[in-house]
Amino acid sequence: MTRAEAVDMPDADALRTPDRLRRRASRLLSQLTMRSDRLIGEGLARADARTWHYAVLASLQEYGPGSQAELSRRSGIYRSDMVGVLNELAERDLVERTPDPDDRRRNIITISARGRRHLRRLDKILDDLHDELLAPLSPAERDQFVRTLTRLLDHHTRAS
Repeated sequence: MTRAEAVDMPDADALRTPDRLRRRASRLLSQLTMRSDRLIGEGLARADARTWHYAVLASLQEYGPGSQAELSRRSGIYRSDMVGVLNELAERDLVERTPDPDDRRRNIITISARGRRHLRRLDKILDDLHDELLAPLSPAERDQFVRTLTRLLDHHTRAS
């Protein structure tokens, strides 16, 4: 059985997973991440978008215009991949590139009006997908789960 086949096994097989594996937070997070990535990726693909598109548009909306390097740091997208992401967004008129007045060798990226509308649409899609992902949890449990994950990620981000 390949790894991909193992990931696609029915959830009933999870009951046969050894207890020592089901008690490991790292394994549970890894398994949930694989399922979450697939759910989100497929959901965004139906809207002709990718997770990186959302990350860049959200960064531009929240923090304003920035250079490719700034967007890379803000979004966690490798600099080498950022050009391709920005090309895709620019081809769809979701972002605008203008020369930096302080350094003509670089561009400043700005979200366009069309990009803001697209981001609102993606927000709605992601809200629905997260409802599906977190369906077994109550609203209070969802909030607590996100706070706990944020706390863990912040701790390990500062530590590295």
